[in-house]
Formats: sequence, structure tokens, C-alpha cells
Amino acid sequence: MGFNDYEYKRPNLEEFIKESNKLMESIGTDKSFEEELKTILKYKELEDELSSMVTIASIRNSINTKDEFYEQEQEFFDENLPMLGEISNIYLNKLLSSKNRKLLEKEFGSLLFVQAEVMRKTFKPEIILDLQEENKLQTKYSKLTAGAEIDFEGNIYNLSQMSPFTQDKDRTRRKKASLAVSKFFKDNQDEIDEIYDQMIKVRTTIAHKLGYKNFVQLAYDRLGRTDYTEKEVTNYRKQIMEYVVPVVTELTNKKAKRLGIENPQSYDLALSFTSGNPTPKGNRAWQVDKAQKMYSKMSNETKEFFNFMLDNDLLELDSKPGKSGGGYCTYIPKYEAPFIFANFNGTSHDVDVLTHEAGHAFQVYQSRGLISEYRWPTMEAAEIHSMSMEFLAWPWIDMFFKEDTEKYKYDHLSGAVNFLPYGALVDHFQHEVYNNPNLSKEERRKVWRSLEKEYLPFKKYDEDDFLQNGGFWFRQSHIFTGPFYYIDYTLAQVCAFQYWTSSREDFKKAFESYLSLCKLGGSKSFVGLIEAVNLINPFKDNSINEILKPINKYLNSVDDTKL
Repeated sequence: MGFNDYEYKRPNLEEFIKESNKLMESIGTDKSFEEELKTILKYKELEDELSSMVTIASIRNSINTKDEFYEQEQEFFDENLPMLGEISNIYLNKLLSSKNRKLLEKEFGSLLFVQAEVMRKTFKPEIILDLQEENKLQTKYSKLTAGAEIDFEGNIYNLSQMSPFTQDKDRTRRKKASLAVSKFFKDNQDEIDEIYDQMIKVRTTIAHKLGYKNFVQLAYDRLGRTDYTEKEVTNYRKQIMEYVVPVVTELTNKKAKRLGIENPQSYDLALSFTSGNPTPKGNRAWQVDKAQKMYSKMSNETKEFFNFMLDNDLLELDSKPGKSGGGYCTYIPKYEAPFIFANFNGTSHDVDVLTHEAGHAFQVYQSRGLISEYRWPTMEAAEIHSMSMEFLAWPWIDMFFKEDTEKYKYDHLSGAVNFLPYGALVDHFQHEVYNNPNLSKEERRKVWRSLEKEYLPFKKYDEDDFLQNGGFWFRQSHIFTGPFYYIDYTLAQVCAFQYWTSSREDFKKAFESYLSLCKLGGSKSFVGLIEAVNLINPFKDNSINEILKPINKYLNSVDDTKL
């Protein structure tokens, strides 16, 4: 059965609430452990059925945001899902107060209860209307950016389709393409500013109603972070500032030299080589065929997984009008099926996003037998699987890039290092915004530009006044739809660097460690997971410096002028 055959039926939420309430009578009461466990598993089945319908509708809405039926279904869920928070809260409270808690902890592990303590702080019935508003604002931003129609050289393109032009070898064309993208955001500045303004207000209101000082800690709790706080993240960003920003500045200077550009501007940064950026040497179908061959050779587990994805049509990769931007992986419990969504555009991004999302999908495929709370780890741990898979693909990457292979490897690895300061910048910006929720729209843009000069001191915007005035963050969807999530990519990246290093020393051993990590799912916290597979904790002082040493050694050993 392919994804298009998966049945969608709008769930009867009244019936879900009724059945859930009935089950709640047997949780946290005087029932035996066996009966309570049986009831919990029944409730999880009920949740999975609902989650499957929500996910199918969301996927089909993102594939075609102009499909009126699934647009209405998305609106239905935006409106009604927050009301189910009360059921979830009742369940968490009953779980935590159960007289069988010790036996349940033995059955499920203690993390479920640690996270339940955190999650129950994030909901009260009083915030339902606010959660509905937050959902609507997120959907509004996504629909606005998905509907971008950019007039460039006589044709109309969406945001994803503009990427190849922003990497063009011709500097004039790159500049024109970048200005065209900026024009879209500038033309929609008032609306995007207003959407974010309302998001900050509603999220701050929710935080205050729940008893938080501001949205920051609430966001951390929503993300299930149990072993680090804003303090540790601040110190981690300082490490990036100290150890990574100088490296990225040097890499940028080297790039300018090999491009022959004396005064590089922001629109030059997307191009890496005068001969052009590395590109996959075939279309989407060709790349999927190469991926199937790669995963067949990588391991028996990856072979089984990728064939399952192909047999069930669980890859949605083409960029097309009306399709949401970006890429993601999600999971449909009813069919035990991961789903990969992406927007191929003919650049190396195609291979990056395919291997990246395949990492997510492979992980959840390995942990699909765990309870729903443990199928996925928290976000920063989940990104380890995706970013590490990008590096585990290196032994077979020549199948995709052929003569561009060495060029791709240098660009991929240096690009991963280059990303760290930007990821920290996005995080720092959000901390400033939510710690100071009364900033005006103009002040927010000034904060962004000020931080940008610290984390990305080499960025110059030439005549692009929109970006010069601090508008780049408008295009970073995570700021709108996944607040405080973005730092997770950087934490995962420095963990993935360790798999890059170990896989070059002993691929089989590195993959076995990676597979163990995938099978653990979210049964341990972020720090718990990396300790379980002996990775260095990025929050520890000087850890970033140590992790980067072999990376820098490799990059310095490459004569980039010959690529």
C-alpha cells in the first residue's frame, strides 16, 4: 500500500475524548499494575490512530497548500487539537500519581516520568484559545512563504526553486537572484512582521498564564529538555563564538580568494567554486536509484529500511507550485511508516536533504516498536541521526557527484562548520526576543543585525537594504514554527562531526554505534543518549575545540584552489 492509498478520515474528536476519559478511570487508581499497564497501552493505541490522521492531513496539506480539502482539515486541527491538551494533562497527572509508579518506571524507564513532570507544566485549559491562535499564526506564515511567486528572468519560481540561481557562477545573476528573493520578503514585510508580533504576544501570554516568567523556559519545556537550561546554552554559544567564528571567518576568506573576489558580499557566499558548486549528476529518479544502491551496501538494516520507503511511496521530493518549502521527516503510527518530504532543486542540497531526512526516517524505523513517547528523541538528539547519516554516506557519495566528489566533500564539511555560528545566531536572537517581548518590529530587526555582526562578521549586504536593515531572519521558518528548535541542529552537528571522524577510522564500528543510538530512540535524554554511545558532551568547556581539531586538519590539508 502506497502513501496515496493511506486512508484519511477526519477523526471524531468527541468520541476520542469520550473513550480517553473512560480509559483514564483505570489509570492512577487502585487498579493492579497489569490492568493499569493494559489501559495505558490502549490509550497509546487511541493516540496513535488520531496522530495518524493528523499527520496524513498535514503531509497532504504541505504537498499542496492549494488543496481546499486538506487546507480545511489543517484548519480543523489548528482549531481543535489544543482542546485535547486537557486529556493529555489528565493522563500525565494520573501517570505521575499512580500507586504502581515504581513498576511502571521499571516497565517504561524513568525518563517518561521525568518528561511527564515537565510536560504537565506546559498546559492548562485556560490556554486553549491561545494555542489555537498560535497554530493559526504558524499556518499563516507557512502558507504565505509556500505561496511565493518570484518573477525572475521572465519565469515564476517559488523560494526553493530560486536556490540554484543564488548559487550561479555568474556574479551578476547571483546578485539579481538574491535581490529577487529579498524583494519577496520586503514586499511582505508588514504581514510577516505582524505575524511574528502576534506570535510573540500569544506565546508570552501563554507563558504568563502557566506561571512562567516568559516564553523561554516554556519553550525549553515544550521541547522536552530535561538536562540543560538557558545557562548551559549560553555557555555553549560562547564556545561557538570563541572557537568557531574565527575558523568560519578564515574559511570565508579562503573562499573569496579562490573565487577571485576582493570584497565578497552576502550573495557571493552561496557559491563555493569558480567552476560552480558540486551538483548531483542526475535527476530526482536517478538520485533515488543511487540512494537505494548506497543503502543496500551500507548495512542490512539500511537496505531493509530504504526498500520499505520505496515500496510504500514514502518519498515526496519534487519541488512544485503550491508545495510548502523546506524538508522534513514525520511518522504515521497506523502504518509504522516514516515519511520524507523535500524540495529538490538540482543543487547538492538534494543529496544533503535526502540523506539528512533518511537519517531521521531510519532512526524512527529502528525505534518504531517503542512506546510513542520514545519513538523520537528530543530534537537536538534527533538531529544527530540525520546529520550523521549525511557523513555516513561519504563512502558512496561519488555515485551522486562523480567528478565533483572531492569538491562536494570539502564543501559539505566546511559548510557544516560554517553553519554553526548561524545556528547560534538564530538561537541568540530568539532569546533576546522572548526575554524582551515588548521590542518593536524595528528594534527586533536591529537586534538581528547587531547579533549578525558578531556571529557572521564577514556578511556584507551591498545594496540589499532589506537585509542590511536586519531582515534575513524572515526566511528562517523555524523562528516562526519551531521556536528555540534551531540550536538543536548545531548541538547535533558537533555530535555528527564525531561520527565523521570515527567512520573514517573504522566505518563498521562507527555504524554499529550509530545503529545503537537509533535503536535507543528517545528512551534517554540528550545527554543520556550521547553518553550511552560515548560521544563528547558539547556543553562541556573546550569540547567544541577538541571536536573541531580533526575537521580543521582535514580542511587545511585540502588545496581548495584546485577544486
